[in-house]
Amino acid sequence: MTNSRCTLGLLAALAVASCGGDAPSTDVTDTSSKAAPAIWFEEVGAERGLVFQHESGHDERYLYPEIVCGGAALFDMDGDGDLDAYLVQSGGVDVAEAERPGNQLFENVGGGRFEDVTAGSGADDRGFGIGVSAADYDNDGDVDLYVCNLGENALLRNDGTGRFEDVTLATGTSEDLFSAGAAFFDYDNDGDLDLWVVNYILWSIGDERVCYGKTRGETYCGPMSYGKPAPDTLFRNEGDGTFTDVSIEAGIRSSLGNGMGIGISDFDGDGMLDIFIANDEMKDQLWINRRGESFVERGVAFGCAADQDGQIKAGMGVGVIDFDNDGDEDLLVVNLTGEYDSFFLNEGTHFVDRTASVGLTTASQAFTRFGVGFVDFDQDGELDLFESNGRVTHGLTSEYADPFAELNLVYRGVPGANRFEVVQPQGGTREPLAGTSRGVAFGDVDGDGAVDALVVNRDGPAHLLLNRAAALPGERNWIRLRLVDHGRDALGAVVSMRAGAREITRRVRTSTSYASANDPRVQVGLGALGEVTGVRVRWMDGTVEEFGALAAGRDWTLRKGSKAAE
Repeated sequence: MTNSRCTLGLLAALAVASCGGDAPSTDVTDTSSKAAPAIWFEEVGAERGLVFQHESGHDERYLYPEIVCGGAALFDMDGDGDLDAYLVQSGGVDVAEAERPGNQLFENVGGGRFEDVTAGSGADDRGFGIGVSAADYDNDGDVDLYVCNLGENALLRNDGTGRFEDVTLATGTSEDLFSAGAAFFDYDNDGDLDLWVVNYILWSIGDERVCYGKTRGETYCGPMSYGKPAPDTLFRNEGDGTFTDVSIEAGIRSSLGNGMGIGISDFDGDGMLDIFIANDEMKDQLWINRRGESFVERGVAFGCAADQDGQIKAGMGVGVIDFDNDGDEDLLVVNLTGEYDSFFLNEGTHFVDRTASVGLTTASQAFTRFGVGFVDFDQDGELDLFESNGRVTHGLTSEYADPFAELNLVYRGVPGANRFEVVQPQGGTREPLAGTSRGVAFGDVDGDGAVDALVVNRDGPAHLLLNRAAALPGERNWIRLRLVDHGRDALGAVVSMRAGAREITRRVRTSTSYASANDPRVQVGLGALGEVTGVRVRWMDGTVEEFGALAAGRDWTLRKGSKAAE
């Protein structure tokens, strides 16, 4: 993640040159013609019982995995309808597993108040943690966890009571690399969830290098210092509680990368789920699904391997959404300081870089961004954007005790303009919240109908950001849908709804952002659009169901084959 500049030639030839580290961050000026609302979030982690202090384990030596760790999941572990929290701990690359602090599990006891229930839960994995994915892999109605570590990953099976069992070996999901993230999805449309693991670099403590910053001496290296991109892994769910590693036969070992973020969608519209991988200082990958049998890498051909200038960036987090409401999903990749975001508009057969037109150039490049999420926080009917920031090398200057700390970014969707503007104060909180922010998970933790954010900060406390933007003056409304198939959240299913003159399309997913898992329920801000006059669901097997008009301002459950919303 050093600030590399790379050019993708007409024949996809790659030329790489290194150009130093993080530039100093600066405050972002809101250039909107009308002042943005002041307070969008309130940080309440400690007072709500969500007390978590991340520990990278950094001492004197700069060990590379220390700078990219920190993920979280918001998920309903006990089926009571509210979101519980799982936070991934690290605790020292060269520390014995038994001596590391474990991951922490917090039960939502109501109204967004949490109790630490880690003790005796079996969820306190003690690997050097990077991130987590959450889904019901065995179709028993309980959400399970897959923890991504430096070294052995862990699949934790949920029994529905807040107790977890490590079934990694029994299920065949063991992975012993440097995993930055993972996602559950049904790539072969057989009704059970498969697992894609995103691996970063082939790293060991014996391979560590010494790198230097411009003013502060030794600092963290970047991935190209090691020259060892890693292969990703695809585990096929066999439907009997076990998985098979099909990476070679599925073709995904044909292209390596420094994988960090993952985005899943049917990007080419053929009914099969594809995979986008954001690679750090290497061209991004778009794995097109071939009838559930194999994948072929088409990032260059589809125009999303590099930006419109051919620059390959330090890709980290990924956001996926149908931004322009045309029925296909678009891509956002967030990058290193000095490199602006990459926003790719899906044209059906290819992507077009529209970063400048949506307003994500000047503001974004002042920061190093990891977590990311498209959410209509203020419920005005326009998507907003959250980006969690934190350096990866020492900057020239820093006003914070943590030299890697930065403020986060919140963008407001400008009504009717298809672009974003930065919210002030920066980060959307009354008092500045600076941290080395990594993963961020999104969901309504206090049950008030507004989406909140849980941010993990390297070597700092987690921030629980309760949404206050939905209470600002103006026309604000929402609807939230849970789609259920095979007794679980119907990951990959697509819901289309009509509200006013607008057709809104959303896909059910948990794994976007960076190293984190979100609430899979589909929440849409409606603003002045009024009631939802029609809802249609396309399930993963291609079945289409109509659910009619649904009232706004409440939750609905749509079950496959039920013909009526609950």
